Amino acid sequence: MDTTSPIFSKNDSMKFFRTLNKRVNDYFKENNLNKTGNWKLHLKTIVMFSIFLTPYFFLLAMDMPFWVYLLLNVVIGVGMAGVGMNVMHDGNHGSYSSKSWVNKFMGGSIYILAGNVYNWQVQHNVLHHTYTNILGHDEDLEAGRIMRFTKEAKWYRFHKFQHYYSVFLYGLLTFNWAITTDFLQMKRYLKRKLSYGEFKKPSVRWTTLIITKVIYFSIWLVIPIVLGITWWKVLLGFLVMHYTAGVILSVVFQLAHVVEDTHNPIPDDNGEIENTWAIHQLFTTANFAPKNWLVNYYTGGLNHQIEHHIFPNISHIHYGKIAEIVKQTAQECNLPYFEFKTTREAIYSHFKHLKELGQKPQLA
Repeated sequence: MDTTSPIFSKNDSMKFFRTLNKRVNDYFKENNLNKTGNWKLHLKTIVMFSIFLTPYFFLLAMDMPFWVYLLLNVVIGVGMAGVGMNVMHDGNHGSYSSKSWVNKFMGGSIYILAGNVYNWQVQHNVLHHTYTNILGHDEDLEAGRIMRFTKEAKWYRFHKFQHYYSVFLYGLLTFNWAITTDFLQMKRYLKRKLSYGEFKKPSVRWTTLIITKVIYFSIWLVIPIVLGITWWKVLLGFLVMHYTAGVILSVVFQLAHVVEDTHNPIPDDNGEIENTWAIHQLFTTANFAPKNWLVNYYTGGLNHQIEHHIFPNISHIHYGKIAEIVKQTAQECNLPYFEFKTTREAIYSHFKHLKELGQKPQLA
């Protein structure tokens, strides 16, 4: 991962994006397609929610061996990540449907995934998509002192082992959403008056957060205990569910941005970066396993992260097709297009990079 990127003139940058935008628009026009989701996404929504919720109802209705109970919580975690990547993600980007109320409804599924719409939209749509891989602005690179994701982050001696312990921390992602992250983020974002769309009164945001958290913990903790499941089993199942989802979601993100080839541009004294937004996305983002049907299906196209970052308002079900257009246009303009052919290659690159970042920096 580099901190510097070749500088492209404004004219070259505008030419790239204009050409790419025209080709992608022509693709949709020529094939008479909408850029939002279609029946394929609707069917996938049913599949993902079935994986997510069916085991939950089995747990409530049936007495079962302990190992089966834990296995079903793993399945719930798989479904939880699946709903997040395929349904919630498109909904909160406004790409699930051409109808805004449908997008809001689907985006609101994050409330039963442990998160909050306002916080997620600010962190992801505003900060991550605008300031991709820029330390101090893209909060997806922030992990306190425990992880070092860029060369600019302060180094500590324990970082030498981060490529070993990182995966254990990744599993805490959604658990932290549920317990602490949402409260800390809301306080921080409201203080900075950040918003994706209309800025609502802080009282409305806090009320929504508290009510949805009460509903969330009622669904996943209170109801199972009331219906007779031993409290420690419920808590353990809750942790297993979150750990499974957390590992999946964390790894998918890391393979797109924290690998050997992607860059971490440093803003100048005026807070500006060298390249325009579209070019910046190419230098800071990578795809993985683009031809793997299962990876494409389950990750909601987030393995096509380049296409997602350049066209966040296009549903992920189209990424496989427009990826060919993006790759060709980038190559014609002598621009990078980082891509790992397999998930295994991307995972290897990520942990190799973590190991490199964990070494003590050499003094210049």
